[in-house]
Amino acid sequence: MFYLIDVDDHVRVEPKLFGLSTLEAVERQLKEIYANYYDKEFGKVITVVEVINVGEGVLIPGDGAAYYSTQFRLLVWKPELHELVSGIVSEVATFGAFVNLGVMRGMIHISQTMEDYVTFSKTNILTGKASKRSLKQGDLCHLRIVAVSHKRDEPKIGLTMRQPDLGKLEWIKEDQLKKDRETAKIMKIQTKAAKGGKKK
Repeated sequence: MFYLIDVDDHVRVEPKLFGLSTLEAVERQLKEIYANYYDKEFGKVITVVEVINVGEGVLIPGDGAAYYSTQFRLLVWKPELHELVSGIVSEVATFGAFVNLGVMRGMIHISQTMEDYVTFSKTNILTGKASKRSLKQGDLCHLRIVAVSHKRDEPKIGLTMRQPDLGKLEWIKEDQLKKDRETAKIMKIQTKAAKGGKKK
């Protein structure tokens, strides 16, 4: 889930940025601090949206940097349980596939790829035995987050595609066409039955 977060903090601006205006120096320092930053509480920082306010600077003896009391806004993404996400399969392995979610990477276990018995081929493709559906690198998918573990610097995100309207985009389109055909068939039968009842 994407969030805008307002933060109040003291920002340490390094001496290499002293030639810039205070606002620009603080903004550059924040972008450096929050590049590739993840925090369990508020998620993965995508960007520093804006610096709202910069207070007076403070120098500390023995430290060449300046500290500024600063209010700023961050755009973050925090993986939430049961959240629907889209991603591109970046790697396929014997145990499943890694999916690039744009901001982070998630993993989908082979058993969660489809409602079928799935095998892994030497060409790095997961294939359903009965459905003949295949999943490979570069496939665009709709998925759901089913697990978030915070044991490392960035979380491990567990995904599934074994729910209605999830899976590879081609599968979703195929399923929708099948539903539309079945609905049309039922409507035709009901219309025919209704016309037959009126004749009596």
